[in-house]
Amino acid sequence: MPTEELFGNYNFLLEIAGITGDSKTIVGGFKSLSGMDSETEIVEFKQGNDKVVRKKPGRTTYANITLERGYTATDDLWQWRKNIEDGLIDRRSGSIIILDQDGETEIGRYNFYEAWPCKWYVPDMDATQSGMAIEKVELAVEKIERA
Repeated sequence: MPTEELFGNYNFLLEIAGITGDSKTIVGGFKSLSGMDSETEIVEFKQGNDKVVRKKPGRTTYANITLERGYTATDDLWQWRKNIEDGLIDRRSGSIIILDQDGETEIGRYNFYEAWPCKWYVPDMDATQSGMAIEKVELAVEKIERA
């Protein structure tokens, strides 16, 4: 029986609607992505004089998605964040696209909805270091689904 092929966690793309004016744009160059989590609350209840506590699923919540990338002169995500800071409601949908080992073939996709940048992290600077300046953006999302 053949084993399933496993894929690396380093081949992925981020697609966000309307970042550079296109309906869907690949936003590349990300170092990492985390927080694609969901959790459903547990609602406990008893029926009559039943001694067993029953459990059923309640509301589902989704964690914020955190993106990290090397600092560049591109300000596409910052402009989106600035809209939020200025009081504009600017929610967008997008996708995390998992790629095959060739770096081109799509093997999986997670769509997120009603996203908006809720936090922005300016890179730490240190004149005694030679590391890459990394900026982070955190997206609040209302729903994530596997496509």
